[in-house]
Amino acid sequence: MANAAANQPAKGGESIGIGDRITLLLSSVTVKDKAVFSRQFAAMFNAGVGMIRCLSVLTEQCGNPKLKRALVDINGEVSEGGSLSEAMRRHPSCFDNLYVAMVQAGEVGGVLDEVLNRLAKLLEDSARIQNQLKSAMAYPQTVGGIAVVIFLGMTIFLLPTFTGIFDQLGAELPAFTQLMMNISFFLRGPTLPPASEVPDAESWIETQNYAIIVFVGILFAIIFAVKQYYKTPVGQFQIDKLLLKAPIFGDLIEKTAVARFCNVFGTLTRSGVPILNSMEIVRDTAGNAVIADAIDYARDSIQSGGQISEAMQEKGVFPALAIQMMAIGEETGELDAMLMKVGAFYEDEVEQAIKGLTSMLEPLMIVVIGGMVGSILLSMYLPMFAVMEEIG
Repeated sequence: MANAAANQPAKGGESIGIGDRITLLLSSVTVKDKAVFSRQFAAMFNAGVGMIRCLSVLTEQCGNPKLKRALVDINGEVSEGGSLSEAMRRHPSCFDNLYVAMVQAGEVGGVLDEVLNRLAKLLEDSARIQNQLKSAMAYPQTVGGIAVVIFLGMTIFLLPTFTGIFDQLGAELPAFTQLMMNISFFLRGPTLPPASEVPDAESWIETQNYAIIVFVGILFAIIFAVKQYYKTPVGQFQIDKLLLKAPIFGDLIEKTAVARFCNVFGTLTRSGVPILNSMEIVRDTAGNAVIADAIDYARDSIQSGGQISEAMQEKGVFPALAIQMMAIGEETGELDAMLMKVGAFYEDEVEQAIKGLTSMLEPLMIVVIGGMVGSILLSMYLPMFAVMEEIG
């Protein structure tokens, strides 16, 4: 029964085997995939190609198996007379609420090609910022990983070889060297001595150091507890609030959130999506619980006859420049244009902040690696200096 159900034809008319299902589960639709799809769809639709023909061609050319499966189903529903937005809504893993709302506005207003171009521009900008963040963090992650491996290797394997030498010298170990020896003993954990030195298994177990096991267990417990706490509304709000106030990354997180809010909100309103629906979508795509709470407060203020800029100013989350530009846009009736300008400005700010962060992290990581290696070398040479002083 299970095999028969797994191989039943899908709505698009193709059967899905077990292997295909596993491939679909493991694959994901990236921002870049949606940006390329939107740009190609807009170009073909603007050239006068019918929607069903566009979907058929894009389905054949699609290289992402998950997106291709969704396009097969969407093409089938549109061929039967359904709307494009409703067909996309049934595939939330490929097309989120933002995408569906803009496509729906484009269908209602008869400007689907323009909306798809705006979507492509929005997704391309988002993908560019994500790639810049990944590139900025690739260097410190790689260097940091190498530094940790070097430190652990020298602490676990190199320092113990000097223990016997220090014992033979008979000199009192300096405090720093003793500290590094304790760390080495801590990291090595239980070690099995020669059989002649172990009277029985129970006495060996009682004398072993299980601090590393306890430490790792506590560390995993803390990480698990933080993740569970972050899943709660209160925990997510508190942790996101701390992230916004972080010394180095807080400003970058805030600028990224402001740029995303302005670009998404401006694109939605310019595409004809009602402002309350736009605020709801922007809130869900904010990426930070504090920013989402401020957007939700502004949405309630609009329903009561207030203004977005005043509500944002009361929350004190957004920068003064963004609030002033939003206030001008509300007064002149060109809120979407002002939002797009603010979004472009903060995108440039994010790019500059990423470049500054990268240039700052490179020498910092070199200093950290030098300090880690130097501390091990210093702990090995200090006892030698002490012995030489005694001999002198």
